Amino acid sequence: MKDPARRPIGERFDYLLHVLSSQRFLAMQGLGNEVPFFICPFDPREANDMARLVKNLVTSLERKGVRVLTVNLYDLSIELLQKRGIWKRILVQESDLPKSELKELLQGVLDPETHVVPAIAEKIQERPISPDILFITGVGEVFPYIRSHTVLNNLQRVAKDHPTVLFFPGQYVQSAERGASLDLFGRLHDDRYYRAFNIYYSP
Repeated sequence: MKDPARRPIGERFDYLLHVLSSQRFLAMQGLGNEVPFFICPFDPREANDMARLVKNLVTSLERKGVRVLTVNLYDLSIELLQKRGIWKRILVQESDLPKSELKELLQGVLDPETHVVPAIAEKIQERPISPDILFITGVGEVFPYIRSHTVLNNLQRVAKDHPTVLFFPGQYVQSAERGASLDLFGRLHDDRYYRAFNIYYSP
């Protein structure tokens, strides 16, 4: 059977709209004791198509009365750097700083536990009405400063009241031999995370 994540983009849109707007999904039924986190993997070469798909999903879901909050990790990172007053300095120094120093600097300022996830929690709380679904995008753009598995691990304490869908440029591999891992760009195999469901095989 063909991998659902490899189906034409239009078919995936129809499937995702059906699942995400269903009462079963919104009520987080069938999850047992697991957190309501879902991975939507896609081929990194489809990044532009998936960006349009996400935008159209939000529009279509809201027409059905489903409230969606989309958090783009890249945009959020810039926002955090600007708030700390170091965004312009980083732009100026980026070409001169060794990559290891730049990575260390950004990882400190954009630490998921102390900065990124609290900022996401703040965006949730700012909404007059709590969102029904949280979308996380921009995963590939913030690598290697922010790793998706660390975001998910820390989100567990602030985003348990509604389903969260992380749009992932790569594969979410689950096997008895290897366990579960988020293989970014289909190449990096070190991000272990097992508590999420693949949206295409959601319970």
